[in-house]
Amino acid sequence: MSDFKGLIMDYPLTLQHFIERAGRYFPKKEIVTRTRAGTHRYTYGEYYRRVHQLAHALKQLGVQPGDRVATLAWNTYRHLEVYFAVPCYGAVLHTLNLRLPLDQLTYIINHAEDKVIFVDASLLQILERIKDQLSSVRQFVVMNDVGGQYETSLSPTVDYEELLASAPDGPYPWPRLDEWAAAGMCYTSGTTGNPKGVVYTHRALFLHSFAVSMAGGIGINERDVVLPIVPMFHANAWGIPFASVMVGAKIVNPGPFLQPRDLCQLIQEERVTVTGAVPTIWIGIYNLLKQEKFDLSSLRLVAVGGSAMPRQLIEAFEKEYGIYFLHAWGMTETSPLGTMAVLKSYMDSWPEEQRYNVRAKQGIPAVGVEIRAVDANGNEVPWDGKTMGELQVRGPWVTSGYYNDPRTAEAFMDGWFRTGDVVTIDPEGYIQIVDRVKDLVKSGGEWISSVDLENAIMSHPKVFEAAVIAVHHPKRQERPLAVVVPKPEYKDSITKEEILEFLAARFAKWWLPDDVVFVEQIPKTSVGKFDKKILRDQFKDYQLPTAI
Repeated sequence: MSDFKGLIMDYPLTLQHFIERAGRYFPKKEIVTRTRAGTHRYTYGEYYRRVHQLAHALKQLGVQPGDRVATLAWNTYRHLEVYFAVPCYGAVLHTLNLRLPLDQLTYIINHAEDKVIFVDASLLQILERIKDQLSSVRQFVVMNDVGGQYETSLSPTVDYEELLASAPDGPYPWPRLDEWAAAGMCYTSGTTGNPKGVVYTHRALFLHSFAVSMAGGIGINERDVVLPIVPMFHANAWGIPFASVMVGAKIVNPGPFLQPRDLCQLIQEERVTVTGAVPTIWIGIYNLLKQEKFDLSSLRLVAVGGSAMPRQLIEAFEKEYGIYFLHAWGMTETSPLGTMAVLKSYMDSWPEEQRYNVRAKQGIPAVGVEIRAVDANGNEVPWDGKTMGELQVRGPWVTSGYYNDPRTAEAFMDGWFRTGDVVTIDPEGYIQIVDRVKDLVKSGGEWISSVDLENAIMSHPKVFEAAVIAVHHPKRQERPLAVVVPKPEYKDSITKEEILEFLAARFAKWWLPDDVVFVEQIPKTSVGKFDKKILRDQFKDYQLPTAI
């Protein structure tokens, strides 16, 4: 190794640079939030002032460097203030998932040793139900999002606006932070066992924001109007808040108003250009657009991830409404951006069908991220688009271990993080998620992808949503069962025979579900994915009608 060093300034990559840049260069840009009391608007200049004021308030509360400061909140301007004030102050932002079961929420707060919790008034009842089990919390700060008076049994509490009013109204002297210092924490959704904590560094979030803003990907820039639909408690809202502040983009926060009509109205009224959410949100929006008219022409790009977006829906949105979808993949453990399905320039000349097939994949790695797929024996599989293997990743914003958790050891192989996703990688380097390891249907020693079957079923014109799970089979170990939600107008006319006939033209006979069950809704996880753990439990004793 050479001892010859470069002559470059020691300039730590911290979030402090983002907030200072936003306040200095983009003070006239707007931050909009939909609240129960109406639409709240203010400028980056006002936002900057309040972030500094909040930092003074954190000092008054006795928050120490490295203390975990939690939030239980919707996507709002106050939440965005906490998003920057806490890590820039030198503490650690810990976003709490408001949709988690109470036992998991209790575990997360105690495991992280949160000292202060900022909570929306509309969510107070969640914490009130577990307050006696919280061992480390010494202060609650209530952000009044109800537009009137509120009462709570939490103690001690202070009102957010009163806290700010009591703090000095002037620049806070940011400490010089190490770029490797912890900036944020987020826990996995805990589908198996207790949730696992991921600790993000300033450096990781800084570099991740650059990746989110790169041209050719999401490309967030100052001219954009950004609507982060994905919750700020879910993997840093995919890094969108940090990147948006970094570039000075207008931000539109939806608050708790996340129904398809609410979102369409926001996009139409604020002329949103970039947004992102899980596929279930877009399935709902697509079906609304079939019934009501909204002007969504301002959208230049929609990032979609969390689970696979059906190829037919990507195509339908673009051809019918001119809305371009960018498929992406990531995890809490990858901050979360890992890959994006960006077409290479020479693919523009490919046949349309082929282009849409590529865009329905999860894409190639973002700059800085490396990927490989490994089989059960630990051997890297070929990039042939057919051979399945577990996706493994590494990079400057990929976790190096779980916080205070022995499960770290099993999560890595030779320095690579094991994602638990089964993928194929094609010769162009595009990954396609085949399934989660735990969701694959193991039929007679062969693997069946529940994701492929689900996407095909959801392309049927009578289907609203569909999930495929493994059900015990006496001969084949497991067989697929399709759980289908029909569109309302077809709930009395749809048949399992037409679903199976529809699939028969697309898959080998042994892939076809042994049965189709129609339900009113499919349970969702706390981040909007199909909750297959609940489905498997519901159908654990299900008797398949035929034996293959």
